[in-house]
Parts: sequence; C-alpha cells; structure tokens
Amino acid sequence: MLKSFKVLAVGDVIGRPGRDILASRLQGIIDSKKIDFVIVNGENAAGGCSITPEIFHDLMTLGINVITTGNHVWDNKDVYSIIGEDRLLRPANYHPELPGKGYFLCSVKGIKICVINLMGRSQMHPIDCPFRAFDAIYDELQNKADIFIVDFHAETTSEKRSFGWYVDGRASFVYGTHTHVQTADEEILSKGTAYITDIGMTGGFDSVIGMDKQSSIQRFIYRTKVKYDVAAGNPKINAVICSFDESKRAFEILKINE
Repeated sequence: MLKSFKVLAVGDVIGRPGRDILASRLQGIIDSKKIDFVIVNGENAAGGCSITPEIFHDLMTLGINVITTGNHVWDNKDVYSIIGEDRLLRPANYHPELPGKGYFLCSVKGIKICVINLMGRSQMHPIDCPFRAFDAIYDELQNKADIFIVDFHAETTSEKRSFGWYVDGRASFVYGTHTHVQTADEEILSKGTAYITDIGMTGGFDSVIGMDKQSSIQRFIYRTKVKYDVAAGNPKINAVICSFDESKRAFEILKINE
C-alpha cells in the first residue's frame, strides 16, 4: 500500500515559453517531489490560444497524464482532430453535442482517479451549469473512482470558492485555473476537499498574465483592441501538489512557484 499518493496540477501553459520551461523542469519536479500523477492545463499552449495536435503529442511525452483546457479550447480549428483523445479534456459543461470528453477515468499505482474539467459561468460566455455537471458525473462514477479531481476554469473568485464548498466532501481536490495568478488560499476544507482558487500559470512572468505587458497597458489606456503576443521573459512554473493518504483523503496541499 502506498503511504501517500501525490498529484501535481500545473497552471495554464502559455505559448512556447511555457512549453519550453515545462519541458526543461517538469521531470525534475516529478523526481524530486515524488509525483505519481500529473495534470496540466493546456488551453493557452498554442501561442496563447488553444492547443494543436503537435503540441498535444509533444507535451504528452513529458510524463503528463492528463491535459485539461477551458474557454480557449476551440480557438484553433486543428483541435478538432485531437479533442476526442482520452487524455485531452474540454469542460464537461459544454453542450453535449460538441466533440470531446469532460472527464478522464484511470488507475495509477492501484489508485482509481477521475479528473473532471469544468468551466464557470460568471463573466464567461454562456455555458451549462458546472455545479449540476459535477453532480451528474459524480453520481455516475462515485463507485468507480477513489479520488475525484476538478480543474475549475473560471473567472471570479466567488464562483470558484462557491464551487469548492459545494463539492466539499465529494471532490478530493479542486483547483482553479484561467486567471493565471496563483492565489494564497490553499487549504483542506471542512469535509476533506483540498482547495485553491487559482494555481497560476506556466510561462513568462515579465508580462501581464503571460502576455506582452506593453500591449496590455495600451489596451487599458486607449480602450482599443490590441494584438497580444506571448511574453518570454522570466519564465516560471506555477503548480500545486496535493498529497493523499492511504484512505485516499487529501492531507496536504503545497504550491510551487519556480
């Protein structure tokens, strides 16, 4: 029996700078932290928008188990050729007629894991309710998984916090993505769910959430549409490690910013 099972969740990978630093440092983190399972949000991996078949397959060679996405998943038409892959998720609360899957079920080292990708609705484009989407998936699979992990891709802290409390005791680990700024509220909620509002991003930190800072400044000053370019300076990895004990309960959640 494993004494602990460690899950690494890596924040949104932003373009080539994010992919490069992930390629150079991920294996070292896996080895040094004794990671058993790796989830990466890849919705910004291709130039800041979506993911391509080549990038998906390149990332999967790095020891990643699952890639999640979010609202930018459809921004590159090439994604349609890979969105049916088991290990590439799109938010489960998109319309059911869209291609792709919203959760992934697997077994690693005897631990049955369900990774669920959901997207918030507050200040985002219209989409089905993520709370009810979680209920449906959990009701279907609660006897088929030991650990339920949710990448909740959402804009507002209030919706993320509300979702965390809503699934407390059912989800094992809930972490937010999308806003690209790592928050300081990592905790184990009262019924045992490990939670953090946002795990941050992986890419150039000499930037505004991964994009060229001058373009971002101009957009706010002049209120005109300005083309964003991915920033490369000061690359870092933001991530979180969640550790589970022999009873499959989360007992520790630690941030990475390096």
